[in-house]
Amino acid sequence: MSAFKGFACLIFLVTTSTQISAEQKTPLTLQQAVAQAIQKDPWLEGSQYRENATISSSIAADTLPDPVVSLGLANVPTDGFAFDQEPMTQIKAGISQMFPRGESLSIRRKQLEELATQHPFMRLDRRAKTQVAVSMKWLDVYLAQQSISLIGKDRSLFEQLSEIAEANYSSAVGKVRQQDIIRAQLELARLEDRLTKLSSQKERASAELLEWLTGGDSGAFNYSGNVASLELPKTLPEIEGIENAYYKILKANNQQMLANILISHPLIRAVESRIKSSQTGIELAKQQYKPQWGVNASYAYRADDQMDRSRADFLSIGVSFDLPLFTENKQDKEVSAAVNESEAIKTEKRLVLRGMLAQMQSIFAARQRLLERQTLYRTNILRQSSEQADAALTAYTNDDGDFAEVVRARIADLNARIDALEIEVELLKTNIQLNYFFSEQSLKAVSEFGANQ
Repeated sequence: MSAFKGFACLIFLVTTSTQISAEQKTPLTLQQAVAQAIQKDPWLEGSQYRENATISSSIAADTLPDPVVSLGLANVPTDGFAFDQEPMTQIKAGISQMFPRGESLSIRRKQLEELATQHPFMRLDRRAKTQVAVSMKWLDVYLAQQSISLIGKDRSLFEQLSEIAEANYSSAVGKVRQQDIIRAQLELARLEDRLTKLSSQKERASAELLEWLTGGDSGAFNYSGNVASLELPKTLPEIEGIENAYYKILKANNQQMLANILISHPLIRAVESRIKSSQTGIELAKQQYKPQWGVNASYAYRADDQMDRSRADFLSIGVSFDLPLFTENKQDKEVSAAVNESEAIKTEKRLVLRGMLAQMQSIFAARQRLLERQTLYRTNILRQSSEQADAALTAYTNDDGDFAEVVRARIADLNARIDALEIEVELLKTNIQLNYFFSEQSLKAVSEFGANQ
């Protein structure tokens, strides 16, 4: 029995040992990753430029068109081209100014200003979506990293199991059979395969995460290594869940209240800015029914005649305007097009709202199931799988168990720990995704609902 006691002690030492990395690196925290991604997101910079361009266009739109100046010679005789030969020969200088229809200039400026107001909301939504996307990638890297760590520790255990099984088989100690040795070697190969697969997943997720972190400034995280060497902290970050008032509404599946909450979401408010701008576009189209006015003035200089007698110069002033009489195929259609465009954007709002409601409820339902699984693993599965592994090892060391059962129990315990880790990560993902839908302004919309529960 002394050989089996030494076997058990060796396994105990292997399972309780820690692996220390030869090269310590500063880990990339989730907060650093999100801050860096938002800071260096070119989309946000482009959005600011687009807003500035729209505001500049709105100022330009509320400006009269430039006046038109004309210069010319009139009624020059072709039989001698003498300027003083004919009394109607003259040098003319004129200026004309057109005035847009009705109040179309101020309405167009208003329309562009309303369109510009969507950009701050779109940037808020982009920051929130960036936080979700980067957090998802960060957690994917974390899950792969910690799974590799868990398997790496158990690989050392299986290596020791395989070596001792071979030693006991060679010395004919205990009930070790050749198939037990093969089983241990097979499980080692499977662990190697899982490590390779997880390493590939980590590298892919790391590459997708580092795509968001390109070009760090001083004071921000700047990563210059390769995707395989990216290291994260060994503990999960603290991520707050949704407010209790939101939780009650989601659990009650109150569609109307959820819709009222989402009305204050930046994505919906950006669409509302476009709706408001499109409604102003209807008002602008109606200005086409009004005439367009123009004024013109010209001064004509005439030279003295050939007898040196003075000739009077001419001054002309005029007004022009068009008559929108045939409106059926022009103005009526332009108004109809503006109305249809506005209604189309309203349907877009309903589609966005419906999609957000469906996503929110789907994520919440998944979260509820994850909470149930988390409770099950914490209260039963983890403890029972660990006890089963210990019991199988104890039975085997007492020459009352099967080596294959030890291996199966250890594999089951490893799988249970990895599954529990996946549940913890997925729960954090649902918290991050649900937090995207809620803002501080949303609390005002649910205060009355929360007070009545």
